[in-house]
Amino acid sequence: MSATVEKPQAAAEEKEKPFLIVGSGTETVAPGLHILRGQGQSFVAETDAGLVVIDAGPGGSVTQGMIDALRQLSDAPVHALCFSHGHIGYNAGVPMWLAHAAARGDAPPRIIAHRNVPRRLARYGETMALQHRMAEIQFNRPAGFFDHRLVTHPPTETFDDVLQIGSGERRIELRWAPSETDDAIALWSPAQRVLYGGAALIDSIPNIGTPFRTMRDTVRWADTLEALAALNPRKAVREFGATLEGEDQVQHVLLHTARALRWLRAEVVRLMNEGLNERDILARIRFPDELFAVDWMKPTYGDPGYIVRDIYRSENGWWDRNPTSLHPAAPEAIGRAVADAITDKRGVIDQARTLAAGKQWQLALHVIDLLATAGGDAPEIAEARSLKAEWLRERAREVPSYVSRNLYRVGADMIEQGTQARFGIR
Repeated sequence: MSATVEKPQAAAEEKEKPFLIVGSGTETVAPGLHILRGQGQSFVAETDAGLVVIDAGPGGSVTQGMIDALRQLSDAPVHALCFSHGHIGYNAGVPMWLAHAAARGDAPPRIIAHRNVPRRLARYGETMALQHRMAEIQFNRPAGFFDHRLVTHPPTETFDDVLQIGSGERRIELRWAPSETDDAIALWSPAQRVLYGGAALIDSIPNIGTPFRTMRDTVRWADTLEALAALNPRKAVREFGATLEGEDQVQHVLLHTARALRWLRAEVVRLMNEGLNERDILARIRFPDELFAVDWMKPTYGDPGYIVRDIYRSENGWWDRNPTSLHPAAPEAIGRAVADAITDKRGVIDQARTLAAGKQWQLALHVIDLLATAGGDAPEIAEARSLKAEWLRERAREVPSYVSRNLYRVGADMIEQGTQARFGIR
């Protein structure tokens, strides 16, 4: 296994670096098959048709570094740029690759994606202000950070299930691998039995049920992992994390993850059939260590509770089963009415402070919300909001999920900035 290593970026550049960057340079995993580091781990296959690159990167210095690193590997033309999935940012760098091909006098590369990608990009185009703000919060970036970064570029061709590129020993297959998104793909080298799993294969618990994302299909992700395992890879490259080496390790990780996802589905269904609602299930469910305490199921980005919510909502819809919430009053009116109904506001604050003193941050937040959601600048209301911001940051220190930590922290920032009513959208 060989690698090209580049110098770390300077601290000033680090602040401007887009999210999810895993480093720079390349790593050869088999003859003609290479990891290309950028936003996540991209991938390069040398075929007899030319180079096939999975993901163009986020643009700017990161994509330029990817192009430079590729040229240390091969001088062959880029035959195809392929979208690993349709999430914004992973292919914002497409124009730079097109310009690179033109400067070399090469034909423009094919831009290939699964057929569901254009529909996703159209939806993102309709909701771009929201998409930018959700990304700022999820990745804890300042307002406006993504305005010039989350640029979309449509593919020039799409496929349904399998697309073959090249021939003979250097042939590769692009395979539909629905998982984090319904448009995710994997790359398979039959001759070398090397798999690039893309978004379907990461080094932490599958990213299902993330608070800002539309529902993902837990069982379909398990189906995909089992289908990829059935190819019998001897190596599997993950979008994030170390490469899985050897048939036994690949089978173990893929099938174990699929089994854990199927257990979650079965357990949530069992509890739903007992009549439990979403919060009841979250309080009751216990995640067995034999499935969830392994390294590749750790909740460093997502969380098993997120998956529980996604499964629940796939069968139950949005209603929380409280009839009061079916046709609610305006949030400002509710907050004001609840605060007005509480004659002993100091007692509420004192009780919340007692819980916080015992480091019961989540319960303290539930209590302080009785006042913190009210408008106005009355002293006790302002104090409640200030305490909520403080305790959100404390709660963030307790949770392992990167996403949860950022939502707590940015929520605190928005309270202090007075921007929470409009989600911080300018």
